[in-house]
Amino acid sequence: MGHVVNQEAEAILDKEFKVLDKGFVRLVDYLGGDQRIVQAARVSYGAGTKTVREDRGLIGYLIRNQHTSPLEQVILTFHAKMPIFVARQWIRHRTARLNEISARYSVLDYEFYMPDPKTIRCQSEVNKQGRGEEEVSDALKAKVLEILKRDQESAYAGYEAMLEDDIARELARVNLPVSIYTEWYWQIDLHNLFHFLKLRMDWHAQYEIRAYAEVMAEITQKVAPMAYGAFEEYLLHGARMSRKEIDTVKALLVGEAAPELTKSQSAELARKLGFPVEEFRVRFLS
Repeated sequence: MGHVVNQEAEAILDKEFKVLDKGFVRLVDYLGGDQRIVQAARVSYGAGTKTVREDRGLIGYLIRNQHTSPLEQVILTFHAKMPIFVARQWIRHRTARLNEISARYSVLDYEFYMPDPKTIRCQSEVNKQGRGEEEVSDALKAKVLEILKRDQESAYAGYEAMLEDDIARELARVNLPVSIYTEWYWQIDLHNLFHFLKLRMDWHAQYEIRAYAEVMAEITQKVAPMAYGAFEEYLLHGARMSRKEIDTVKALLVGEAAPELTKSQSAELARKLGFPVEEFRVRFLS
């Protein structure tokens, strides 16, 4: 089988997809697609590509049963621009190859992330890492934005002053805040990309990195639509259950008393089953 060319992927190569206020994601290059996955999976017994229906079924089987090596045959390279605090979350996924702009060599532009006012929230009482659900007052939103703008302007003014005095760029940069934008080239195989997308599109993930993951998911769907469909079915919108969760569902199905769950356990099971947490507790566990 020769080089895989996907016309939908070709149509978006090097196209900028805007993210947040100043960021973007571009698909720079890709290697393989659905055809490469099925070819790699069938190489052990020599069968070639079959019908679309059979190919879709095979890809679903691979993802459902965690046979990941055929998915690793597909590689995507992204060019992305994001605030540094997003990059530091992103880089936790150590299964990719990347090259990031260096502020030791380059002078960073005056480009800072300013959140959309509607995303400014107080600390969540449920998710210790994130925002709550309710918006704050307009006055508080304005206060937050003014603080961010003031501190960004001050930090960048100091940065420029040191550069004008010929202070080394690697020193001048040290006071710049994590809201300043950086960019990189990021290359990853499809199996590990799906893992990244599942984690970063989850409701627990910070809004800003979710915005990037959602755009990258749309791009990935162009490169390998069958594999992406299986990813949505079995990984993104599917769920793995613990033994206790399975026992709870079995008990509820036959009308028996469910095992006792902690508050956090019942909340997690409710989300896996698609129920509002309080409704689930009242209807099934009370």
